[in-house]
Amino acid sequence: MPNIVRARSVLAVQDLARSVRYYRDVLGFTEDPIKSPGWCFLSLGAFHVMLGECRDEVAAEATGNHSWFIHLLLDDVDAYHREIRDRGADIVSPPTDRPYGLREFSLRTPDGHRLMVGQTIAAAG
Repeated sequence: MPNIVRARSVLAVQDLARSVRYYRDVLGFTEDPIKSPGWCFLSLGAFHVMLGECRDEVAAEATGNHSWFIHLLLDDVDAYHREIRDRGADIVSPPTDRPYGLREFSLRTPDGHRLMVGQTIAAAG
Protein backbone atom coordinates (compact mmCIF):
# COMPACT_ATOMS: atom_id res chain seq x y z
CA MET A 1 0.00 0.00 0.00
CA PRO A 2 1.25 3.50 -0.74
CA ASN A 3 1.80 5.88 2.18
CA ILE A 4 -0.31 8.99 2.53
CA VAL A 5 2.07 11.95 2.40
CA ARG A 6 -0.49 14.71 3.07
CA ALA A 7 -4.22 14.99 3.55
CA ARG A 8 -6.46 18.06 3.26
CA SER A 9 -9.99 18.64 4.40
CA VAL A 10 -12.07 20.21 1.61
CA LEU A 11 -14.73 22.64 2.77
CA ALA A 12 -17.37 24.58 0.87
CA VAL A 13 -17.65 28.17 2.10
CA GLN A 14 -20.12 30.85 1.08
CA ASP A 15 -17.71 33.80 1.19
CA LEU A 16 -14.11 32.79 0.48
CA ALA A 17 -12.52 36.10 1.48
CA ARG A 18 -14.38 36.15 4.83
CA SER A 19 -13.47 32.54 5.58
CA VAL A 20 -9.80 33.00 4.64
CA ARG A 21 -9.58 36.03 6.97
CA TYR A 22 -11.08 33.97 9.83
CA TYR A 23 -8.78 30.97 9.33
CA ARG A 24 -5.73 33.22 8.91
CA ASP A 25 -6.34 36.13 11.30
CA VAL A 26 -8.31 34.38 14.05
CA LEU A 27 -7.28 30.71 13.94
CA GLY A 28 -3.65 31.34 12.95
CA PHE A 29 -3.52 29.40 9.67
CA THR A 30 -1.07 30.39 6.93
CA GLU A 31 -1.94 30.53 3.26
CA ASP A 32 -0.13 27.93 1.15
CA PRO A 33 1.51 29.02 -2.12
CA ILE A 34 -0.97 26.99 -4.20
CA LYS A 35 -3.28 29.34 -6.14
CA SER A 36 -6.48 28.53 -8.01
CA PRO A 37 -9.50 30.75 -8.70
CA GLY A 38 -12.27 30.21 -6.14
CA TRP A 39 -10.00 28.23 -3.80
CA CYS A 40 -7.64 28.91 -0.93
CA PHE A 41 -5.23 26.37 0.53
CA LEU A 42 -4.27 26.89 4.19
CA SER A 43 -2.25 25.11 6.86
CA LEU A 44 -1.88 25.07 10.62
CA GLY A 45 1.12 22.92 11.43
CA ALA A 46 0.49 19.48 9.93
CA PHE A 47 -3.22 20.18 9.27
CA HIS A 48 -4.17 21.32 5.78
CA VAL A 49 -7.49 22.57 4.42
CA MET A 50 -8.85 23.64 1.05
CA LEU A 51 -11.62 26.24 1.14
CA GLY A 52 -13.75 26.40 -1.99
CA GLU A 53 -16.22 29.22 -2.58
CA CYS A 54 -19.75 27.88 -3.10
CA ARG A 55 -21.99 30.90 -2.57
CA ASP A 56 -25.26 29.07 -3.23
CA GLU A 57 -24.64 26.00 -1.07
CA VAL A 58 -26.32 25.37 2.26
CA ALA A 59 -24.20 26.70 5.13
CA ALA A 60 -22.44 24.00 7.15
CA GLU A 61 -24.35 25.04 10.27
CA ALA A 62 -27.57 23.93 8.56
CA THR A 63 -26.27 20.35 8.32
CA GLY A 64 -26.41 19.73 12.08
CA ASN A 65 -23.90 17.15 13.26
CA HIS A 66 -22.52 16.86 9.74
CA SER A 67 -20.83 20.22 10.30
CA TRP A 68 -18.16 18.54 12.49
CA PHE A 69 -15.17 18.05 10.22
CA ILE A 70 -11.91 17.66 12.13
CA HIS A 71 -10.40 16.79 15.48
CA LEU A 72 -6.98 18.37 16.04
CA LEU A 73 -4.54 17.29 18.76
CA LEU A 74 -2.13 19.99 19.92
CA ASP A 75 0.67 20.07 22.45
CA ASP A 76 -0.85 23.03 24.38
CA VAL A 77 -4.61 23.26 23.93
CA ASP A 78 -5.05 25.94 26.61
CA ALA A 79 -2.53 28.30 25.02
CA TYR A 80 -4.17 27.91 21.60
CA HIS A 81 -7.62 28.43 23.13
CA ARG A 82 -6.51 31.69 24.81
CA GLU A 83 -4.80 32.90 21.65
CA ILE A 84 -7.75 32.40 19.32
CA ARG A 85 -10.35 33.45 21.92
CA ASP A 86 -8.51 36.75 22.29
CA ARG A 87 -8.65 37.19 18.49
CA GLY A 88 -12.42 36.65 18.43
CA ALA A 89 -12.84 32.94 17.70
CA ASP A 90 -16.38 31.60 18.04
CA ILE A 91 -15.75 29.17 20.91
CA VAL A 92 -18.61 26.69 21.30
CA SER A 93 -17.30 24.97 24.44
CA PRO A 94 -14.32 25.84 26.69
CA PRO A 95 -11.38 23.52 27.37
CA THR A 96 -12.63 20.63 29.48
CA ASP A 97 -10.92 17.46 30.73
CA ARG A 98 -12.71 14.43 29.29
CA PRO A 99 -12.87 10.96 30.89
CA TYR A 100 -11.25 9.47 27.78
CA GLY A 101 -7.91 11.18 28.46
CA LEU A 102 -8.21 14.36 26.38
CA ARG A 103 -8.62 18.03 27.24
CA GLU A 104 -10.79 19.54 24.48
CA PHE A 105 -12.67 22.60 23.31
CA SER A 106 -14.75 23.21 20.22
CA LEU A 107 -15.11 26.18 17.91
CA ARG A 108 -17.20 27.24 14.93
CA THR A 109 -16.19 28.97 11.68
CA PRO A 110 -18.23 31.72 9.96
CA ASP A 111 -19.88 29.06 7.75
CA GLY A 112 -20.75 26.90 10.74
CA HIS A 113 -18.08 24.21 10.35
CA ARG A 114 -17.19 22.91 13.79
CA LEU A 115 -13.74 21.83 14.95
CA MET A 116 -12.75 19.94 18.08
CA VAL A 117 -9.32 20.83 19.43
CA GLY A 118 -7.66 18.73 22.09
CA GLN A 119 -4.58 17.59 23.92
CA THR A 120 -3.74 14.25 25.49
CA ILE A 121 -3.73 14.40 29.29
CA ALA A 122 -2.78 11.84 31.90
CA ALA A 123 -5.54 9.32 32.40
CA ALA A 124 -7.21 9.47 35.80
CA GLY A 125 -6.96 6.53 38.02
